[in-house]
Amino acid sequence: MSHDPTDARVASLLADLVRRPSVTPADAGCQALLAERLERLGFTCESLPFGDVTNLWARRGSAGPVFCFAGHTDVVPPGAQEDWSTDPFEPTLKNGVMYGRGTADMKSGLAAMVVAVEDFLATGPEPAGSIAFLITSDEEGRARDGTLKVVETLVARNESIDWCVIGEPSSAERLGDIVRIGRRGSLSGMLTVHGTQGHVAYPQLADNPIGRFAPALAALYAEHWDDGNEWFPPTSFQVVNLHADGGAVNVTPAELTARFNFRYSTEWHHEALRERVHAIFDAHGLDYTLDWHLSGEPFLTRPGVLIDAVSDTVAEACGAPPELSTGGGTSDGRFISPAGVDVVELGPVNASIHKIDEHVRMADVVALTGIYRRILERLLRPAAAI
Repeated sequence: MSHDPTDARVASLLADLVRRPSVTPADAGCQALLAERLERLGFTCESLPFGDVTNLWARRGSAGPVFCFAGHTDVVPPGAQEDWSTDPFEPTLKNGVMYGRGTADMKSGLAAMVVAVEDFLATGPEPAGSIAFLITSDEEGRARDGTLKVVETLVARNESIDWCVIGEPSSAERLGDIVRIGRRGSLSGMLTVHGTQGHVAYPQLADNPIGRFAPALAALYAEHWDDGNEWFPPTSFQVVNLHADGGAVNVTPAELTARFNFRYSTEWHHEALRERVHAIFDAHGLDYTLDWHLSGEPFLTRPGVLIDAVSDTVAEACGAPPELSTGGGTSDGRFISPAGVDVVELGPVNASIHKIDEHVRMADVVALTGIYRRILERLLRPAAAI
């Protein structure tokens, strides 16, 4: 292992990752690069491809408990290159800030994890447990052949994880101000309301699906779904697409299509939400077809060993304890948590993710590396961490 300073190693690894144009579901060699570093540290690295998705499962040690770093090498498309101040896949360091697609989401997290493990293993006794990495190239895409499939593989062979830190960019304004300890569930409905096309001057001879759906839509928005709970905000309902067109200004349409989404808390199970929606539509006498897509159930890691270790480490490193939050969208934690794993998300500031000129402060990446290392020390060398 290199004896270069932490900041030099983490900057070099991050730059090497950003240079690889791993637009989802492509990995572009990122995982091979990470595996090479991990194998030097004694990790057994296993490639688990599913479909066109590349996944890496790496583990060092055979005993429990198992601490896992999780993340993704894929990035969203950069958009028009001419809109960027720099080449999105040529990492550029300016005034202590590195620019490039994936710098914040989430290749800086990956680089910090690997260098943290290098530093952790370079000193002190062997850890009291195992360290693992679960890396996918399918987080930004369909998320069906990535972390979900890897976890299914691990469960099938009775290989378990106890604690998991995901390097998603959780911080809002400064490093460590927010740690995600769960996420809301996401349930989408694809609706078609059936009617009968007709002339606008003869509504009695037609069945306009717009008029039929309007009261049901109002009822959905007026519905009090829940008040949330200690860890989750109230459930939200939003329509994201609505379309009906008869093809001419004097023709009422034969059907209306809509797509809507629930972001819901642990107060609900997705089947109960579906039943409530069907009841509302049935009460309004709609002739409809409704298909559902579940992106993930809500999950929550309650205060305990992992959250204590993360919160105490962040407080020491950043000067204040983090806010423990379940906000934001979905993450791959929704696939890891159901296997009985305590999961948190801790990473850099997310202000520039998915944007033109995505960037990360290198001082934050170095600090994050130290935070990850200290978490390992607290959990896998508890006697030395006291």
